[in-house]
Amino acid sequence: MPPLLSGVLPVIQTPFTDDGSIDFDDLRHELHWVLDQGVQGVTTGMVSEVLRMSTDERRALTETVCEVVRARPDGKVSVISCGAESTRTATELARHAEVAGADALMAIPPVSINVDDAALHEYFSAILDSCTLPLVVQDASGYVGRPLSIALQADLLATYGDRVYFKPEAAPIGPRLSALRDATLGQARIFEGTGGSALVDSYRRGIVGTMPGAEVCWAIQALWNALESEDWDLVYRLSGPLTGLVALQSGIDGFVAVEKHFLVNQGVLRSSRVRGPSGFSLDKETAAEADRLFAQLAVATGRAPAPVAAEGGRR
Repeated sequence: MPPLLSGVLPVIQTPFTDDGSIDFDDLRHELHWVLDQGVQGVTTGMVSEVLRMSTDERRALTETVCEVVRARPDGKVSVISCGAESTRTATELARHAEVAGADALMAIPPVSINVDDAALHEYFSAILDSCTLPLVVQDASGYVGRPLSIALQADLLATYGDRVYFKPEAAPIGPRLSALRDATLGQARIFEGTGGSALVDSYRRGIVGTMPGAEVCWAIQALWNALESEDWDLVYRLSGPLTGLVALQSGIDGFVAVEKHFLVNQGVLRSSRVRGPSGFSLDKETAAEADRLFAQLAVATGRAPAPVAAEGGRR
């Protein structure tokens, strides 16, 4: 039986080579680095740029993630994104992830069309019925698409029970999270999904974990530990700069650009290259402010800020 999902499960970034293909050597290096930060596992998702990949590339990404996670002796888990514009593609990706050894799935609804609750229930049900894995139902409407109704999410939980988790990202985050919790009598297992910026408030509302980006997962893990131990002084020393950092990131492309900037600076990736077209360009002034906030997180966690690594090489 798949393990229960909880704690910090960072969404990885996908590195690319000069010719635009996935850099699998860098990907493996990133996966091990993330898993070494004390987190509970890794996730693929929109900031992994899966929406700009072919189906074959998504399968190859899944296989590499599962291969690395399953080879480790420390009990980490993998959550694989299978959301797609068609039910057929989503279910094919779900079945492939299960065969590859994933521990769970995550799916956004189709984003190019507006469909009603009945069609969305059929879509998510088809994914769950296509395999035996748990599914994180992701409401990504803070970035794309439209919000999932509370009634739909509650009905999926009533139908599939413990196999269903939720990652609500529609505004307003806090009130909608509480509405889902209350509509399910506290049974919904919910992940925070705003890069950690809403983590403190969401924790107080009863979440089981968070799915931030990978770039400062060590700070998110420290924040989660502080919340669990009720070290409120550390909680607020971490949450301030973290919230400021997330505020600099405009949309999915903003998250991808800033996260890859930090992964390069920490020597985790060799390139910050992204798949285009991109709606966000990291200018020098934004990068400088992001670096200042990063340094504050490093100080708060007792982590010495690393010297900036040159693009194209690791330290």
